Amino acid sequence: MSANTERKVEQVSTTAAPAPLPQFSQAIKFNGMIYCSGNIGAIPNTNMQLRQTLKNITAVLEAGGSSLRNVVKVNIFITDMANFSLINEAYDEFFTWSPKPARTCVAVHQLPLGTDVEIEVTAFVN
Repeated sequence: MSANTERKVEQVSTTAAPAPLPQFSQAIKFNGMIYCSGNIGAIPNTNMQLRQTLKNITAVLEAGGSSLRNVVKVNIFITDMANFSLINEAYDEFFTWSPKPARTCVAVHQLPLGTDVEIEVTAFVN
């Protein structure tokens, strides 16, 4: 029996979102939860990048039997805190219900592939 079978860890993968680097999975399901790796958008230098990132995350969640509505925790990493209000504006387009998920937003020095936002989420599986 493999270690993944014993722990009931399941990899989540979809072609509806960018493929991950070989060092990680798009998401992992474990014990009724889905843990999405950090995701970046595909439209650099626009406030649309966050929207694309959330669309990618939505696709991964759905591939894992969950949805954006099931998200309980969001971690947002941005390279410029001056974009905080733009982040909130786009975020509110996707998370329209109450209570909203718990959330952290921090500024970092830089992110992979020259992006200015990266998001990871944790959600429960339907």
